Amino acid sequence: MSSPTRTPPSLGGRSPMSMMENLLGLLRIRVKRGVNLAVRDVRSSDPYVVVKMAKQKLKTRVIKKDVNPEWNEDLTLSVSDPSIPVKLTVYDHDTFSKDDKMGDAEFDIKPFIEALKMNLQGLPSGTVITRLQPSRQNCLAEESRVIWSEDRVVQDMCLRLRNVECGEVEIQLQWINLPGSKGL
Repeated sequence: MSSPTRTPPSLGGRSPMSMMENLLGLLRIRVKRGVNLAVRDVRSSDPYVVVKMAKQKLKTRVIKKDVNPEWNEDLTLSVSDPSIPVKLTVYDHDTFSKDDKMGDAEFDIKPFIEALKMNLQGLPSGTVITRLQPSRQNCLAEESRVIWSEDRVVQDMCLRLRNVECGEVEIQLQWINLPGSKGL
């Protein structure tokens, strides 16, 4: 006699299959570096980045005493709804008090997702698919280009942080197809 299968409590009562059915794939965000971040300690800051999308929240490591940190760290989010923007917040790590906010930015992944849906096989590496201009509606510090590079779609962005006196964060988006997911 077999026992009934139970869904692990970590999946919130949903079976792993039903979660995969809604999943389009994974968005890998490479958090490259911060540029001219705000000073929050005596002469510097100990910055780290938190990336949020829907209920997911990931963070980079803390880099001590550096307002121009190089993280070069990959954070991977699962995507089921590409219309949900990604929010990025920079914090200053403090040992004895609450971490200070050092600005935030939000970005839309829809143009990136649209490029992924195109049939781009055979294009030369470096081909620009889409150009996004900085505007009041986005946090881009400069033009962002979605590029076909070495048989995959990538998007580099330089995000100007809001709610702070200065600072930018450079990131790159990549896509990971998952076997068994709904896909694009």
